[in-house]
Amino acid sequence: MTVAECLFRPTTPNTDESTPGSPYTGSIPDLLAVEGNMRYRRSLARQHLKPNEVPVTFTSFPRLGVQGQFTEPYFEPSSAVSSHSLFLPEEITNPHVRFPTLTANIRRRRGSKVAINLPLFIDTKTPRPFIDPSIPWDRNLYPEDPEAKNGAALPDHIYLDAMGFGMGCCCLQLTFQACNVSDARRMYDGLIPIGPILLALTAASPAWRGLLADVDCRWNVIAGSVDDRTEEERGLKPLKNNHFRIPKSRYDSVDLYISNEWTNRPEYNDNHLPYDEKIYDRLRNHGLDDLLSKHVSHLFIRDPLVVFSETIDQDDSTSTDHFENIQSTNWQTLRFKPPPPNSSIGWRVEFRSMEVQMTDFENAAFAVFVVLLSRAILSFNLNFYVPISKVDENMERAQRRDAARLGKFYFRKDVYASVRRSGASSTASSSGCSSPTSDGPRKKEKKMRNCFPPLPLPEDGVLYTHPVEDEYEEMSMNEIINGKGDGFPGLLRLVYDYLDTLDVDPEDTIAIEKYLDLIRRRADGSLQTPATWIRDFVRSHPAYKQDSVVSQEINYDLMVAVDEIERGIRREPDLLPKDYTGGDKDKGDIGL
Repeated sequence: MTVAECLFRPTTPNTDESTPGSPYTGSIPDLLAVEGNMRYRRSLARQHLKPNEVPVTFTSFPRLGVQGQFTEPYFEPSSAVSSHSLFLPEEITNPHVRFPTLTANIRRRRGSKVAINLPLFIDTKTPRPFIDPSIPWDRNLYPEDPEAKNGAALPDHIYLDAMGFGMGCCCLQLTFQACNVSDARRMYDGLIPIGPILLALTAASPAWRGLLADVDCRWNVIAGSVDDRTEEERGLKPLKNNHFRIPKSRYDSVDLYISNEWTNRPEYNDNHLPYDEKIYDRLRNHGLDDLLSKHVSHLFIRDPLVVFSETIDQDDSTSTDHFENIQSTNWQTLRFKPPPPNSSIGWRVEFRSMEVQMTDFENAAFAVFVVLLSRAILSFNLNFYVPISKVDENMERAQRRDAARLGKFYFRKDVYASVRRSGASSTASSSGCSSPTSDGPRKKEKKMRNCFPPLPLPEDGVLYTHPVEDEYEEMSMNEIINGKGDGFPGLLRLVYDYLDTLDVDPEDTIAIEKYLDLIRRRADGSLQTPATWIRDFVRSHPAYKQDSVVSQEINYDLMVAVDEIERGIRREPDLLPKDYTGGDKDKGDIGL
């Protein structure tokens, strides 16, 4: 294993981003080192905290922005010179000049504060209509203060008004390095439809600003928190000073499939895609293909949010700083990352939709699952394409309360179609569904491959045999993950088929199966999502008054419980498998 250390990067004063010190390889020992490395990082953080402080991996702190104290020490919201928030003090923003500048420039460019309204979870004693008494409706300190009472804050909703509510969230992200640009584009496209599925399956944020929401995920909060579009760009006024009507925030779901393989039908990119035509033409004139040119020129419909004067003059032949300034402030469910100049780093794909889980075991399970699924996509030439508009619809459905158990999602019916039509032979696998791994004995590989042959064209020369509308249907989470009889194998079956191509020790197989069993049980409903567990914890707390309010007492007990669950002191069989041990028995390691 190449990991020699771990890294911590402060994002906001109450959150840290942690990563392995070096990338993992494709070996099975590296795959199984993920949880130990995560736990080591947690143990390391714990050593630097006070006795009454604990490091928790929690998507959104439930009482961020409440009236009264929610930080130590207490700071007045009136100090919010960057955001002008009614709820968050300036001290909640990272003091590095980039972050207050980013916060202020979003507000200035937009022409108002951001306005996020989450539907309130209506309990038996929640006042109706709910007009939030904790909003300082009559504050008159900043020019934007009247916005709340002038319509920005909706009845029966939780109103959030600053970038800190979104960028103060935590998530689980994975970055993959591909062998070449073609493989990177295939992997990027293959994972796009997976984004909303795993958002729902990792749902972990049902409480905001001291209130229970009727949604389970963070996504629309972050999208709204950095939405710098003007009224013209949002379609509220005719275009006059701006160039584009822009359908989405700069933080939102992917807008364009970009693979050049024949499996990427033009009909899949069915959303309106504004792009800078001058940049598009320049890229085309320099040899880039249509889809990649549209991808890049679509990024550049956004203005830069932060520019440092000392970095304005750049040699673009040796520096990508200007590109990264735009690229890094387009936050989507996936990010397509070109190689930096003069570097051995290759083409990368970043998977960004998942919510962070409360334990290292859960986080490792989802990391391992996505890694194995990404290898299956490339190894078997799997086809997950559905129209991009259906992916957007799935993103909205994924955030609904209890979506993993109750929701339906658009998903492709035949994921092997491209394999069969390009001439790959297949027979029935143990799942009863067609599988590319079941065409005879294969030599098992010692590690996960990173380079794959291109997908051959169909043998008969006919690219498409069915209308796009016939290629997908609505499926439950259980069907998508665990399959639906002979009709659809399920993502777990695909992962197991891929594992069958690897030479894995029996002991390692057992360890991997523990992770995959968590995914299986989340999908079939026998284990709860963190969001469901948190909501149930709040509603069953003795101090809860059935009024949707998460009080300081409830929140404190919740944080204690989450820490105890991670350490294995508190057992929660509805959330975690019975054999979960936790961090008290294993402080983790960095694999050396």
